[in-house]
Parts: sequence; structure tokens; C-alpha cells
Amino acid sequence: MKHFFSPLLFAGLVFLSACKKETKASPVETEVNNHKHWSYEGETSPEHWIEIEKDSDCDGQRQSPINIIDINTTAVDSAKTLNVLYSPETILNKVENNGHSVQFDFDAGDSIVYKNETYHLKQIHFHEPSEHNINGVKYPIEIHLVHQSISKKLSVISILCTEGQESQLFEFLESYLPIGINEFKEINKVVNLADLFPEDKSFYSYSGSLTTPPCTENVNWIVYKQPIIISLEEVLNLKKNMPLNNYRNEQDLNERKVYLNY
Repeated sequence: MKHFFSPLLFAGLVFLSACKKETKASPVETEVNNHKHWSYEGETSPEHWIEIEKDSDCDGQRQSPINIIDINTTAVDSAKTLNVLYSPETILNKVENNGHSVQFDFDAGDSIVYKNETYHLKQIHFHEPSEHNINGVKYPIEIHLVHQSISKKLSVISILCTEGQESQLFEFLESYLPIGINEFKEINKVVNLADLFPEDKSFYSYSGSLTTPPCTENVNWIVYKQPIIISLEEVLNLKKNMPLNNYRNEQDLNERKVYLNY
């Protein structure tokens, strides 16, 4: 039996083949699509954030964190410009692992008044090791307490941690760990966050940014001078539940002033 190959059929096969080639993503497109989101390592590490987050402030002139050097700070008698209004019965709403840190969210209630403006506590999260350095020293853990005003201004309190005795508050918070990446747990328990603050109320202050994309600038930074003490076990437990080295390197000060409020 003779087989006839239709020119029309041949043209159709060529067209389908061409379509398949056109719709297949190139290696470059695949690379971009698979690495859209920022991280702390490799091609999406902090050095590449500005390439990934096109509309961010990550290449700005007022970025955080910084290395705070005591002899270069301006001492001012203004510690009273910060008033921490935390209730002993704050409701811990939930805990989540967002892939970048362990984050605890709270019901409305706790707030601070800083320079005559009220900022409400939104969440706290952790960095290991610390993002801010004091006189070149990096601490095992840094806690960020993120506050926002009604006008959407941001003030972040930083509390540095050093290793020593156990902290009951840390034991309570870590009792809800481990938690998987992109998972959360509803908690709705009472917690007294006032126990988180050091006895010495002296703090450094400067104008900076968020330390994660979009690196929003004009953030009030309040970095307590005295670290709090937590146990080595508590440090290790947090490390197991966060990305390794989830910190951004120190940024240039760029003529900004850093104040020591005492």
C-alpha cells in the first residue's frame, strides 16, 4: 500500500513544533521566576535585594542596620522622650514562620509614645545573630518590636540579647515552637511584654530603614544600650526555627547622627 504524506499535514506539524519551542521558558526566565523573592543567601541575598525589589528603598542613603560606635554618638538627656505603654495583659494573637524569621503578632493595645507621637505595637520578630553592632560587637540575637502610628509612620525598638541565665518570657514564647515555614499557630494567650525590656532605659536613636525589603526609610530606630540575658538553650532553639544568619550587613551611616539618650 502506498502512503501519501500531505503537505498540509507537514505544515501543521512544523507549526505545532514551533509553538512548543516558543512557549517553553528560557533558562533566564526560569531563573527569574524561581528566584523572585528575597532571602539571606545566594543570588537573592541582601547584596541583590535592589535587583529583586525594583521599587524598594534598598539602595537608599538612610539604611539600617548600622554599627553604633559610642564615641561617635551625641549624648542627649532625652530618654524620657520614649514612653513605653505596655499592658501586663497583652494578648499574643499568633505565631508564624514567614520563611525569614519567627514572628509573634499581638492584639491592639500596647503602644509607645515617642517624641509626642503614639505608635502601636504590630509584631515582634528575631534576627540571629544581631543586625545592629555596638562598637563592632555582634550579639547572638536581636529582637525587633515594630510599631506603627495612625499616619503609618514606623518606630522599631531593638533589644539585643546576650547569653546567660534563662528568661521566663523567652521560655513562654518558645513553647509555641517549632513551627514550619509558612505555617502559623493561633495562640490568644496573655503575656507581659514589659519583662522584655532591660533595666537600663538608655538607648541609641537614629533615622534609618526597615532591615528587610522594601527597606522603607524614615524609620525611627530605638536601640537599647543594655542587652537582656537569655540562655544558650533559648538561643539555639530560636536558631533551629529560623533561616541561618537571617541578618542584613551593616549599612553606611552617610553623615547621619546617632544619639545616645540617657
